[in-house]
Amino acid sequence: MTPPRTQQIPVVVLAGFLGSGKTTLLNHLLRNRAGTRIGVIVNDFGSIEIDAMTVAGQVGSTVSLGNGCLCCAVDASELDTFLETLTRPSARLDLIVIEASGLAEPQELVRMLLASENPHILYGGLVEVVDAAEFDGTRERHPEIDRHLAVADLVVLNKTDRVGEAERERLRRTVAKLSGPAAVISAVHGRIDPELLFDPAMRPDGEEKTRQLTFEDLLREEAGDGHDDHAGHLHAAYESVDFTSDVPLDPRRFIAFLDSRPEGLYRIKGFADFGAGDRDNKYALHAVGRFLRFVPQPWARGEQRLTQLVLIGAGIDAEAVGAGLTACRAEPTESREPGESPEPEQASADGLDTPDAERAMWGVLRYVQQEPEPEDVREEAAAEA
Repeated sequence: MTPPRTQQIPVVVLAGFLGSGKTTLLNHLLRNRAGTRIGVIVNDFGSIEIDAMTVAGQVGSTVSLGNGCLCCAVDASELDTFLETLTRPSARLDLIVIEASGLAEPQELVRMLLASENPHILYGGLVEVVDAAEFDGTRERHPEIDRHLAVADLVVLNKTDRVGEAERERLRRTVAKLSGPAAVISAVHGRIDPELLFDPAMRPDGEEKTRQLTFEDLLREEAGDGHDDHAGHLHAAYESVDFTSDVPLDPRRFIAFLDSRPEGLYRIKGFADFGAGDRDNKYALHAVGRFLRFVPQPWARGEQRLTQLVLIGAGIDAEAVGAGLTACRAEPTESREPGESPEPEQASADGLDTPDAERAMWGVLRYVQQEPEPEDVREEAAAEA
């Protein structure tokens, strides 16, 4: 019997104009998925090569592959229907990637995801792939690329081997200016580190810790040492910051940090302890680009109360990010005799339920998504209306 899924599935939108290298990047992710089960929705007509197999794309088709991936070719209007299919427990997917048409409006797909009432999905970001060698020509033919870059969460400047160093730096500056706070990373043949989009260690069922050799393992062996050496340096394109604190975070300071987070900071994940703000719950944090969500989860009996965060970005000052997080910790209180009442300004840090502590959480609660009512409750309410 398949156990019920307890985690939401991230949905990543992969966009870029025709020829930018979206499919090449997607194939790279599928070949290096490290056991992660990926569902792919192709918002286009045509075909997509997956792990040396070609799947003909027809609207409404669903093809189950032996390597654990699922590929669908759909029209955008069918998106919710296919998301419902892919998020069923029987599909057992860990990530869903929507490859947008080269002429699609990616922000419309993002809007549909954010407006979706499917409780099993979580927005995983908009990844815009840019052809470095053809960027100026593409921008001249399709000026809307500026709008696409402006809403991207991660920009992959692809095919950088086809331009010189000076040109590459010029393009990087131009793309960074157009994409604002989004992280910008360079790539060749779409080879980015898969951990930018998914973390195999976060898989809910912990499978494949001991497993048989998979298709992607065989591909890596066949590629030889040179391929492994190249792939092994993909992490150099970004920085990762780990932060742990046994002192609760001040919710106001932490929200201020998140609201002003540095450009290039792409993903934040982990758990936050807000002490007096909510003594019953820790807050799971999911941030990708401009998107931010907190999910309160009860502390387990005997669980050590810690804030544990991982932050991933490109071109960020890791030391400054760590210092900024440290500054978000609540002020320690002075020691006092047992039974002595705290001063009002000390109450929040002492973990007491005070009006000020509750008000301090308002900024956090703005990013807590309300759980949708069960379908039968909604139908009953509609019938009574």
